[in-house]
Parts: sequence; C-alpha cells; structure tokens
Amino acid sequence: MPSAAPLITLVEDEIEFSAIRAQGAGGQNVNKVSNAVHLRFSIQASSLPEHIKERLLALNDQRITADGVVVIKAQTSRSLERNRAEAIERLQALVDSVAVTPKKRRPTRPTLASKRRRLEGKATRSGVKQLRGRVSGGD
Repeated sequence: MPSAAPLITLVEDEIEFSAIRAQGAGGQNVNKVSNAVHLRFSIQASSLPEHIKERLLALNDQRITADGVVVIKAQTSRSLERNRAEAIERLQALVDSVAVTPKKRRPTRPTLASKRRRLEGKATRSGVKQLRGRVSGGD
C-alpha cells in the first residue's frame, strides 16, 4: 500500500538508532543477532516547527517519554535495514498525525423535530413503565 507524501520531512541526523536483540520467536537467530532497532527522537532538539512540537508533547502516547523523547522499537523483520525503515515510517506517521490541524467544532442546537421525537420517545417509555405497576381490583 503506497502511503501519501509526508506532510513534514524528518531530518535523519536528528534520529538516533541503536541495534538491539529482538524478543519473541525466531530461534537461535533471535538469540545471537541484534536485528531489532530502537529509534530515539528528541522533540525539543528537533528542527520541527514549534506548533508541531507542542502538539507532539501534548499527545498522550506511551512512546513519548516525560523528557520529550519519542522511543520506537521495531522488531518485526529479520533484517536490520527493514526494521530501521519501519521505525522511521512509524515516526513519520506519528508526526504526520499531529501535522493536520483538527477542524474546529461548531456547536449546533437540536432541531425542533428532534426535540419532539425525543419527548415522544420519553412519553412512550413512561407509558410502558406505568403499565408494569400492580393491578388493582376495581370491584
């Protein structure tokens, strides 16, 4: 699936990579080869625009530390290069997600017809509940 062009380009010099051993299945290869990648990206020290930095820091994302560093671990592939590329893609997706400004919500009032429908539904429900009461002997 081809992805759309990135909204903001990241500078690779600002990204720090370290090769680590992957977890999980993979047999002996996992135990002896460091093919997983830890990506570290400091939001404060980056060349991103200020409004993007603020939005990134305001995100409630477990990948962003209290110091403002994005930490991404990629270990799905057996290749170090592919894991590195995947980590960069995930960082780019994170930055692109905050680059799009959310639409302002314009509050609206409920229409007269929707108010009527709501009140009719409440009256119907009330009638159903009243019929569940104790039956009194009229004689």
